[in-house]
Amino acid sequence: MKTAIGIGGAASGKKDDFEETVGFAVEAEKLGVNQAWSAEAWGYDAVSTLAYIGARTKMMTLGTGIMQISARTPSMTAMTALTMSTITGGRFILGLGASGPQVVEGLQGQSFAKPLVRMRETIEIVRQAFRGEKLNYQGEHHILPRPGGEGKALRLSQPPNANLPIWLATLSPRALELTGELADGWLGTSFTPDAAQAHLQHLRRGAEKAGRSLSDITLCVGASVAFTSDPGPLIEKAKPRMAFQLGAMGSAKTNFYNDAYKRSGFEEAATLVQKLWVEGRREEATAEVPDDMIASTSLFGDDAFIRDRVRLYQKVGIDVLRLDPVGATAAERLETLGRAVEIVREEANSVS
Repeated sequence: MKTAIGIGGAASGKKDDFEETVGFAVEAEKLGVNQAWSAEAWGYDAVSTLAYIGARTKMMTLGTGIMQISARTPSMTAMTALTMSTITGGRFILGLGASGPQVVEGLQGQSFAKPLVRMRETIEIVRQAFRGEKLNYQGEHHILPRPGGEGKALRLSQPPNANLPIWLATLSPRALELTGELADGWLGTSFTPDAAQAHLQHLRRGAEKAGRSLSDITLCVGASVAFTSDPGPLIEKAKPRMAFQLGAMGSAKTNFYNDAYKRSGFEEAATLVQKLWVEGRREEATAEVPDDMIASTSLFGDDAFIRDRVRLYQKVGIDVLRLDPVGATAAERLETLGRAVEIVREEANSVS
């Protein structure tokens, strides 16, 4: 099992965010972290910070977690990915996601309808570009060249890179099946190893449709981590963020995070928290987040507890554990990260 960190976030871009983000990534590489994944919502974009970090690091793999397919044309996505792979010496992974209706329609001004069709078309065009082919495509949402105009099918001038990996961040059953069918890796959220099949059965089904197996897909999921003999206060502190995911990450009709937690055994709580949040009763919504929802999706405990949980992630087939260390300062977060990375390394070596 490898380790990863996330950089940036939905609300990134505040004063001093960038300097701290870069410093944390550089130090994380020294600790042996294997990957760094950027974020893109309504803060930093997914590429700019990653490009800068690529110049400050030497070994760490860098991935966009994620580039929104609604924010760029497929050809520009391919151009950007090939450029990032070149300037990082081949250390780049293209992570793609559909985002959600509030961001896509509210921020990007694009329709969110049929996101899986858009995703499939994007991947097919991007892979044409990666193979060095002329971009000639007839889809439901993308047609290249544009009909009736003066354009012609073009190929990118960058050297082909057919093996540049594409990972998808997906949550719904159909989107997970698409990931299993087409992607090289999966960026998972709302995941608990106690109910791993809520996600993995759909990934497996998609892989088998394409004549592949689940082992052909690199599985990466995230968890907050903190070493403590009393996880209670940390669980309470994590509840507002979980309530936000359940209630606000999407519309009242479309919330993939909420649906994923329902499939993982938290249907009653997820429904209630979303209802209260949508009604504007946010404190009540936060209070209704169950302790075990936080405990099962985080690594809060002593060394023995965290080691046991890491073993469980390994047992269900997770290949990369994306760690979000808790701490009041960057130094505290790095100390926690270093301890967690060492545990993951030891456990990985024990089964290799």
